[in-house]
Amino acid sequence: MSKITINVVAAKANVSKKTVSRVLNNEPNVSDETRKKVTDIAEDLGYKPNPLARGLASNQSFILALLYDNPNTNYINNIQTGALKICQDEEYHLLIHPCKASSKELVNNVAELISHSRLDGLVLTPPLSDFPELINFLLANKTPFVRIGATENLTCSSAVVSNDEQTSFEMTQYLISLGHTAIGFVKGHPQHNSAAERFLGFQRALKSANIKIHEQWVQQGDYTFNSGENCARQILTMAEKPSAIFCSNDYMAAGVLKVANQLEISVPHQLSVTGFDDAPISRHIWPTISTIQQPVEDMARQATELLIEKLKITDSKYATLSLESRLLKRESTSPPFKGKKS
Repeated sequence: MSKITINVVAAKANVSKKTVSRVLNNEPNVSDETRKKVTDIAEDLGYKPNPLARGLASNQSFILALLYDNPNTNYINNIQTGALKICQDEEYHLLIHPCKASSKELVNNVAELISHSRLDGLVLTPPLSDFPELINFLLANKTPFVRIGATENLTCSSAVVSNDEQTSFEMTQYLISLGHTAIGFVKGHPQHNSAAERFLGFQRALKSANIKIHEQWVQQGDYTFNSGENCARQILTMAEKPSAIFCSNDYMAAGVLKVANQLEISVPHQLSVTGFDDAPISRHIWPTISTIQQPVEDMARQATELLIEKLKITDSKYATLSLESRLLKRESTSPPFKGKKS
């Protein structure tokens, strides 16, 4: 049996080879009728495009890179899953590349990656999505990119975001609605703008309820379990303790639960604990942690779609999509303890 080539598909469909290429690459300027005819014939013939030929014909590598610097493995896994789904559908390859936002060589390392891998575009995740030196380099180099969770300069690229400030405000309001007025807070990594947004929401909720912020109950974490432990020891060994602690992510909240257990502080009866992200640990630990569920996988999926659309239609306008998060009430929260410890 002879090999099915693009020329065979074009002849069978009575169109040019270029038209077949446009259809198979999902490019614009092809009528729906022609697109369907070419697609049906290619499927019937069992035609499989040659990746190398596809790249040479379009002057593209069909390779995207996902850049990340985040200690939360669950977050990264969800981001990868969402991005990979679209890449598979659109026949792109996805390169997963860890970076260090604190490295002085960050921009040089990304420049080498782009050059050596012939990347068509980049998906940036927090905190890289708000790293000005990297963004300025990509703009100057005219490298297409899209950002996930960006909070600044949203007109320079397409982005998919969620409102961390508002959902943090709502979580704090939930604690207040339970009757808590003595509320502590564990901040996230200072390099992540999400950490600042979440603390702003916490502050706004307390201010709107005329509740005082006790600075000694606000501790700096870095989104890791160990930092949650360390912050909890600072807060829960004070003579005056809060009745609730809002942590900027679930790993730190789990660290708080561990220390509370070691200090024989009952959760939620003597201390309510909340997190952020809906990481697996929030569901697998006891008590399960009240948290905020972000549509991380969907954010990555839509961000990758925006990037591929930009690669197909270079003069398309930038878009910013905002996806809603959801508050999940679980067993780690309850009204503040009023009676004596049994």
